[in-house]
Amino acid sequence: MVSQEKGVWFMYEVMIRTGFSAAHSLREYGGKCEDLHGHNFRVDVYARGKKLDNTGLTIDFRILKEKTQTVLNQLDHKYLNEHPYFAEANPSSENIAAYIFENLKDRLNKDNVIISKVTVWESESSCVSYFEESGSVMSRGME
Repeated sequence: MVSQEKGVWFMYEVMIRTGFSAAHSLREYGGKCEDLHGHNFRVDVYARGKKLDNTGLTIDFRILKEKTQTVLNQLDHKYLNEHPYFAEANPSSENIAAYIFENLKDRLNKDNVIISKVTVWESESSCVSYFEESGSVMSRGME
């Protein structure tokens, strides 16, 4: 059940963790990462919902995993620079996270459930998250 207290809305957020392996090279990077190299990327996908379905779920983990795997199969064991999305966009972790987010948004956003964030880990200590906010303080003056 959604509740509101002092102007703050409460909702549910679920997360799955999965991954894929791929190679890439960062164009115009000016360092070692311009050379061909690979990562075992870890991917965290977050979905939010304001209410539960009739079985008491925000979204079935199985559905979230299946839809995510469909997107990751397009990247797994590939040279990302050859993927059409990365023809112009550098295959950085930032752009990989945006790609996954956009593809999942198209597949999963419904009245009750939205993809809220995708985090891509390229190592145990380095990750980037992509999410969308409308009208946030962060978006003002950062263009």
